[in-house]
Amino acid sequence: MANHTTGTAHHLRHPTRAGLAAIAATLLAATSVTALAVTGTATPASAAGLSPFDIPNRGATVPFIEHEAEKVAHNGTKIGPDRRYGTLPSEASGREAVTLDAVGEYVEFTLTAPANAVTFRYSLPDNSAGTGRDATIDLRANGNLLKSVPVTSKYGWYYGGYPFNNNPGDTNPHHFYDETRALFGSTQPAGTKIRLQVSSTAQSPTFTIDLADFELVAPIAKPSGVIDVVTDFGADPSGATDSTAKFQAAVDAAKAQGRAVWIPTGTFTLWDHVVVDGVTLRGAGPWYSVLGGRHPTERNRSVGIYGKYVPGGGYTGPVRAHEANGPSRNVTLRDFAIIGDIRERVDDDQVNALGGAMTNSVVDNLWLENTKVGAWMDGPMDNFTIRNSRILDQTADGVNFHTGVTNSTVTNTFVRNTGDDALAMWAQSVPNVNNSFTHNTIGVTLLANHLVSYGGRDIKITDNVTADSLTNGGGIHVANRYPGVQGATGVQGTWTIARNTLIRNGNSDYNWNFGVGAIWFSALNEAFQNPTINITDTDILDSSYAALHWIEGQTNGINLNNVRIDGAGTYALQVQANSQVSFTNVRATNIAQSNPIHNCVGAGFQITQGSGNSGWYTPTPYCGPWPNPQWGGGPTSPPPTTPPPTTPPPTTPPPTSGNLALNRSTTATSTNQNYAAGNAVDGNPATYWESANNAFPQSITVDLGASRSVDRVVLKLPSGWEQRTQTLSVLGSTDGSSYATLASSAGRVFAPGSGNAVSIGLPSGDRRYIRVTVTGNTGWPAAQLSEVEVYGGTQTTPPPTTTPPPTTPPPTTPPPSGNLAAGRSITETSHSDVYVAANAVDGNANTYWESANNAFPQSLTVDLGAERSVSRVVLKLPPSSAWQTRTQTLSVLGSTNGTTFTTVKASAGYTFNPGSGNTATVTFTATNQRYLRLTVTGNSGWPAGQLSEFEVYSS
Repeated sequence: MANHTTGTAHHLRHPTRAGLAAIAATLLAATSVTALAVTGTATPASAAGLSPFDIPNRGATVPFIEHEAEKVAHNGTKIGPDRRYGTLPSEASGREAVTLDAVGEYVEFTLTAPANAVTFRYSLPDNSAGTGRDATIDLRANGNLLKSVPVTSKYGWYYGGYPFNNNPGDTNPHHFYDETRALFGSTQPAGTKIRLQVSSTAQSPTFTIDLADFELVAPIAKPSGVIDVVTDFGADPSGATDSTAKFQAAVDAAKAQGRAVWIPTGTFTLWDHVVVDGVTLRGAGPWYSVLGGRHPTERNRSVGIYGKYVPGGGYTGPVRAHEANGPSRNVTLRDFAIIGDIRERVDDDQVNALGGAMTNSVVDNLWLENTKVGAWMDGPMDNFTIRNSRILDQTADGVNFHTGVTNSTVTNTFVRNTGDDALAMWAQSVPNVNNSFTHNTIGVTLLANHLVSYGGRDIKITDNVTADSLTNGGGIHVANRYPGVQGATGVQGTWTIARNTLIRNGNSDYNWNFGVGAIWFSALNEAFQNPTINITDTDILDSSYAALHWIEGQTNGINLNNVRIDGAGTYALQVQANSQVSFTNVRATNIAQSNPIHNCVGAGFQITQGSGNSGWYTPTPYCGPWPNPQWGGGPTSPPPTTPPPTTPPPTTPPPTSGNLALNRSTTATSTNQNYAAGNAVDGNPATYWESANNAFPQSITVDLGASRSVDRVVLKLPSGWEQRTQTLSVLGSTDGSSYATLASSAGRVFAPGSGNAVSIGLPSGDRRYIRVTVTGNTGWPAAQLSEVEVYGGTQTTPPPTTTPPPTTPPPTTPPPSGNLAAGRSITETSHSDVYVAANAVDGNANTYWESANNAFPQSLTVDLGAERSVSRVVLKLPPSSAWQTRTQTLSVLGSTNGTTFTTVKASAGYTFNPGSGNTATVTFTATNQRYLRLTVTGNSGWPAGQLSEFEVYSS
């Protein structure tokens, strides 16, 4: 993940960072292959083990047949298996590959089915400038040359710390592989021997081949009645000129005419986004209709198909007029490829293949490659599906559902070689609800996790296969982590994690300097609030470190049933935080350590055992130094799997009486800040939904879960709000598409004297969806509702309202007497990644601010809201012992106006020691100040300013 203003957030990170210092590399000489140093030691695996395509009944159904290079005929040098981050085989599928370093060396694949196309994964060395090298390799069939295929390293080789750079002089080289594809020109029958063979080493001293995917492809015929981007609007299928404006004109015309847009065979250059809304964009197939390109001078503009941004939604960067007032609706994107030209990671750049917000929309059979993120979707948005697609070679995430994405899914999709989380959900500030990742196959995730949801309610992760995670994450991650994930946006409701197979998942975190589990849980931002997390019928195979892992805060509600652990490089359970977990029929074998549990938190980790458990429990867990992992102990043949159910599992029926809308799925046309649509159905009239301001009309829609007899809605605002009139109408639908007016638009008065509630009678009838559309509000320029209640039956009077509040205003909150900085406005000179200034006043010592690195001095400035007498500040770092002792050199300054600052405490070194709570206290003569500034000029532990809490006291 990366910066949320632009659409990417990032990986697990911790400032110990000794691991980075241990990584060294001998970089590329002009005619030699890069030699890579490694982190840590481990017992090498004797065999690479299972392929993700070995697992029946799970994962994606793909159109290709995969062949691993190390398992076929070759005369090169097999490398691996090796899982140590920073080594060439560690990033190969199965942790093995074949290196060719002389003319005539080859890897030879024998076709098991007819094919006319191949995609192969490979690595070339970087060049000394870090810009990559270009070369060719021969593609031969039964010895005959089919073509010379261009290959390059310009999309690989990143260095340094997050978000990485292209400087070979830096440490931490990684992201070595890329993929390319080629058509044979004719169909080759089964039994044909297809070679990738070196014809010259002049352009590249080595060619490392990981695998090849073979398939039989054909173009899709042009349908009738479509708008053709070439014949109707003059787009250039040769790619020689920019066709962005012509694509946009075709899309706009198609929407106006109710027609689809056709992308014929060709390679089209787009220097900017094409914004789609209410339209179908389709092509001749992802091997034939290809979109690419990047602006030659404005490098933050690139090919992409985007929905419109939602005001106040997940995207907070600049918005052009044609991108505004989302979400887009009723979009279909199908049967084409987006192959970009992104060679670096800049998290402020909107250079993703798909983006914006798309409600009631489908992505089908797309090929997304060499962009920053395959699909970074910034909600709020609803009912979005990605299916039958391929997402390859991304600089950052494969997919991220970010901020208020509901009822959306990624299914039957193949993902490989992402530079960050492969499939992710991030409920920043607005809840993600009822989303799913199902039947996907994910191979080689270079950073972070294969499957993750940062917060969210009623999330489903089922029937997936994941293989080969590299660092700073695992296979499946459930977490209250990253900004805006707490309270209503945190881990909530019922989670279904079922029938997943995890192969060689988990890895060593180079910041933490210990392993991360294949399935792991974190409550960094706040403790779990009693969700139900059911992990069932799951296989955890050949984990690189622990199979199951708990860290960073209190979790609960975790239930494991019918889980097979076969092979773990360290432990079955790695316990670094309190939790309550139930285990039933959890069987563990081939655990590297004789004691299967590492637990240094003691009785705070509470285990409830059902029947059928074996191999993972001990009453005397180990607590001590981390052992080196031992790899390769997992199965060499796939275990039997539990097939997915053929009928949907039973669900909790929606209510048949009372408030039919209570806790049901809800969407809105827009949301302001964190006043999300879900607040209107949570049963709490003190929370509320508010739309984007100055943008009428606005709507909120409730899905009752099934058609119900409906004859009345009750709308509420918080009881203490002053009187206002909202002009609104009520509509109903049985299918979510066609709506009929149930109550015509009229002014509805919300008066404190009547509980700020309005009851609206409706003609009795069956409806599943109820929509309230607001066109005006005398009290605020936005739609506002704290509760949308829906009733059926014969009752004609509204339910009793609460006692009206007093008409005199409540007393104001007195000035704080404790920490004067808690929750106050705070600014910074800079921050690194997601470690923003606000973390220093949020009351949570586990979140922190970190400035830009290697750029002293750096400052934090807190506004106390008014002049206060102050005489002491307390500075904190996270209390975890993983934060080593460090001394920060800093001074304290004060101001009454925010402009002129004077020194309150002169610069001095302050030691932060985990043994004393990582806290430093700075005292000074009492002084009246509104603004206090902390300026850091040095840090012995990391080259940046770092604080988890900046507390200010009067005495």
